[in-house]
Amino acid sequence: MSSSDATVQQSLDACGLTCPLPLLKAKQALNGLAAGLVLEVQCTDPGSVRDFEVFARQSGNELLKSEEDAGIYTYWLKKHAR
Repeated sequence: MSSSDATVQQSLDACGLTCPLPLLKAKQALNGLAAGLVLEVQCTDPGSVRDFEVFARQSGNELLKSEEDAGIYTYWLKKHAR
């Protein structure tokens, strides 16, 4: 992420967890954040790519960015302002 992107407020390491646990842990972490704050999630589940895209679309949270590097999938989610 570039310096113009939102600052990460909380990081979640879900490496080694399989579907649906990375997404469930991310939901729990987002529930503890104030609106507008950013959660960074790292996991190793290849199925998480679609899970996080669908979750962001359905929940109203913004998926700022996602990337994969050496089997580690990283997502940056911005909590919606409900």
